[in-house]
Amino acid sequence: MVPRAASDSEPLLATNTDSGDDKEFSDSEFKSGKIDSNETLIPNAFIKDSKPASWTFDNDQSGTDNNHRSLLEDQIVIPDTKETMLSIALQVFVPFLIAGFGTVGAGLVLDVVQHWEVFKIVSEIFILVPALLGLKGNLEMTLASRLSTQANLGHMDTTKEQWKMATGNMALIQCQAIVVGFLASIFAMIMDWIPEGQFNLEHALLLCAASIVTASLASFILGCVMVGVVIISRKCHINPDNVATPIAASLGDLTTLSLLAGISNVLFGKLDSPRFAISVISLFLLLLPLWFTIARRNKYTREVLQSGWTPVISAMAISSIGGCILDFAVDRFYGIAVFQPVINGVGGNLVAVQASRISTYLHQRSKLGVLPADDSGGVCKDPISAFFGKSVHSTTARVLILMVVPGHLVFTYGIRFVNAGHTSVTAMFLTFYLLAALVQVAILLYVAHIMVHWMWVKQIDPDNSAIPYLTALGDLLGTALLALAFMILYEVGDKDYDVGE
Repeated sequence: MVPRAASDSEPLLATNTDSGDDKEFSDSEFKSGKIDSNETLIPNAFIKDSKPASWTFDNDQSGTDNNHRSLLEDQIVIPDTKETMLSIALQVFVPFLIAGFGTVGAGLVLDVVQHWEVFKIVSEIFILVPALLGLKGNLEMTLASRLSTQANLGHMDTTKEQWKMATGNMALIQCQAIVVGFLASIFAMIMDWIPEGQFNLEHALLLCAASIVTASLASFILGCVMVGVVIISRKCHINPDNVATPIAASLGDLTTLSLLAGISNVLFGKLDSPRFAISVISLFLLLLPLWFTIARRNKYTREVLQSGWTPVISAMAISSIGGCILDFAVDRFYGIAVFQPVINGVGGNLVAVQASRISTYLHQRSKLGVLPADDSGGVCKDPISAFFGKSVHSTTARVLILMVVPGHLVFTYGIRFVNAGHTSVTAMFLTFYLLAALVQVAILLYVAHIMVHWMWVKQIDPDNSAIPYLTALGDLLGTALLALAFMILYEVGDKDYDVGE
């Protein structure tokens, strides 16, 4: 696929991989970049060994011109396809609804388990909830974004590459899940120790074991699902960016919260026998070197294993702050429990779609560190342009923010239909709740535009780094705004205990 030219005057030969047609390009055409007004140049580094609908260059001719090689090794021509608001909405809305009902399921679970003895006696488990639910942003959504980008670039079109991609990424997320689960439990232990001034060993072991086991099992289950979703989406000619991250979220919250509640309850039954919790913790920590070795030897995950820890750990810390807010609020407003996973999940789902799409757009059109010429506005775009501009990113942002109100109405009345929660769905409640949700998503989408472009300019791959920060910020904003909404509702007389008692 490396182009060559025997002389400055000799034309360069390209072959369309779909039609088999040959086409000659002159030196001036390549240097000017004006090959076809309907086609876009993208880095060849991202699509070598793949067979997209594009022009590839004949490397069977003898001789090499360094100028041509340096120019053309990095570029290949593919058709430029544009998505409309309708096409984006049609692909995103159904997975968004599925994901939303997954968060509703998680909310219903949290609404029930908040009354369990283990959650009352070891209330620090609530601090773990946003951090562990945030794993879908730290790990599964990041995995989905990475796989979606590689699939769109043609790197998952063969069974061999699919297998390599899957094994490396599964080992990687096991490493990250165990470490994040352990650190989240340490944070919860500290928050348990500070108010009371004493350290409870039994509670600490329960928190640590429950956090590690939940993180590891949830990541394994969801990782397998993500690999399958991306491969199937590719075969069905559906953009994985629009589907993979919402589906990761749809199963993520419900699976993780159910595992956390069940595992915590089992460990609570053995609270008087610390050896059991110690054995569980030791087993998972002993497996850590195995997962590390597999991920390090895989070409697709080696770099992420070395550089991907900062966003994951930082996101865990941000989500844990949201957990402290939840631990504070759930004692005062029982009704907040059922809505917390919903508002956080919806915000995280929508911003993950935007971040994944922007990242794929940049990967397709430019080298890491250089913004494409057609990406107007640069890194810091004003909010008006970000939401009402003519770029594809603005179009996507409008589609996503328009989904907030109808989506939350469906989910809220779904909760009301099963008579769950402790809050009546009144007009006043809906006003403050929807306002909190709109503010959360608007902030997240704007931050996503700035963050993904900034990371790209700084040569940080946004597929590995952006979504953890964004979903963690969504957890913090969502929990804080929801708690504020409940405080205001309580002050104006829309009390909290009139449903579900």
